[in-house]
Amino acid sequence: MFRSTFLSIFSETWPMILICSVIIVSMRIVWVIKEKKEIIFYKELLGLCFIIYVMCLFYVVTFQDVSWSTSNLIPFKEMFRYRLGSTLFFKNVLGNMIMFMPYGFFVSYFLKLKKPLSIFLLSILTSFTIEFTQLQIGRVFDVDDIVLNIVGALLGFLIYHFINKLKEYMPPILKKQIIYNILIIALIAGAILYLCNWGVV
Repeated sequence: MFRSTFLSIFSETWPMILICSVIIVSMRIVWVIKEKKEIIFYKELLGLCFIIYVMCLFYVVTFQDVSWSTSNLIPFKEMFRYRLGSTLFFKNVLGNMIMFMPYGFFVSYFLKLKKPLSIFLLSILTSFTIEFTQLQIGRVFDVDDIVLNIVGALLGFLIYHFINKLKEYMPPILKKQIIYNILIIALIAGAILYLCNWGVV
């Protein structure tokens, strides 16, 4: 289900992703050359992934759909309506959590956040802005979405710190930039192949 959702989002956003990526990457390359800065490939790739994530997030939260529900201001009211394991549970509960996990990871990575309170406050601000915007464009405001987004962002924060903790136990040879470059390329390539294979089946 999640893979088909990702493919659906990409099929609608690839023109925006392609154009924006070319503009951003070309500007970044010119700036690096002009300022004679060192290029750390895996960091540049993570930065581009975050920008693509934000573009996809924008599409998901602003896409005009037909909403049959009304705004919800009571915490946990909506999320407990869905039967555990049902399609609506995966879409509306797990989906809202997973959607914000990359946010928690990327923000923690780029800002080097050490305390969960920081990502907690940032995710509240971002998620509330999303819900308010949705209300203004004909969708609904759901406080449960904010709660689930915050949980997802905190999980992303924990994943970032878990990876950081693992790095402390890695041998020096595995801490070299070339290893990080290979690893991030392999992860992205694996994700692309995984999604493409699903599209073929």
